[in-house]
Amino acid sequence: MQQSTQRLAGKVAVVTGAGGRIGGAIARLFAREGASVVVADVREEPGEQTVADIRSAGGQALFVATDVRRGDDVAAMIARAADAYGRLDVLVNNAGGGLARRVIDLTEEEWDRVLAVNLKSVFFGAKYGVPVMARGGGGSIVNIASVNGVLATPGLGAYNAAKAGVINLTRVLALELAMERIRVNAILPGHIEDHTPHSDAHTLDCFIKATPMGRYGFPEEIAVMALFLASDEASFATGGSFTVDGGLSAQVAETLTVDRYRAYDRREI
Repeated sequence: MQQSTQRLAGKVAVVTGAGGRIGGAIARLFAREGASVVVADVREEPGEQTVADIRSAGGQALFVATDVRRGDDVAAMIARAADAYGRLDVLVNNAGGGLARRVIDLTEEEWDRVLAVNLKSVFFGAKYGVPVMARGGGGSIVNIASVNGVLATPGLGAYNAAKAGVINLTRVLALELAMERIRVNAILPGHIEDHTPHSDAHTLDCFIKATPMGRYGFPEEIAVMALFLASDEASFATGGSFTVDGGLSAQVAETLTVDRYRAYDRREI
């Protein structure tokens, strides 16, 4: 474990989807770096586990059950953070998920659900988080997008569309909020360890072969980028999309085919 540099000392951070691997890694690192962390997740047990991990390491955290697809839930989450800690400095919109099927085979409800959890949630986070952030003099919003927002991937049309939306919404928010001293950036992870739990061995092997560095990324590697963007070290960085994918998106084309997605049929990822 790296020694803490207290880059977020005195700050308050909200991390959505913090019961998962990436969100949990971000929440734990933020707490280790001095932030008081609101752990938000629709699932109580993994969310509470992240809080327990943070507290056992001497950090401050609380859990708020939140369905990021619902505006009233997100508003309540932000209000809870402000009530508990008095301010909001960092918001990480990390919650997300996809459904692997051809676009024309998706139901309207499935399309809406994927767009809501990945894209509408970012809108809600900004809508309710920015006023609190602005009252404190500014802050940082970090949106977890994906390389799927810049790479077209057969079988993940709704997810691709949502993550592309997150990237451009990040740019718009950065422009709209710059004068309020609120920075807005996106992180684009590639294939991250255990981020695709339903994959079979062949599909997992394809993921690794498609990545020039020849391995998965780790949740902690996404967390380190989030920490930089949340900290004052990134004080002039806004409107950016920071790719953390082992070189995947630098290629002419990803060397995978639609076959890898057939293993997911109708499964959430």
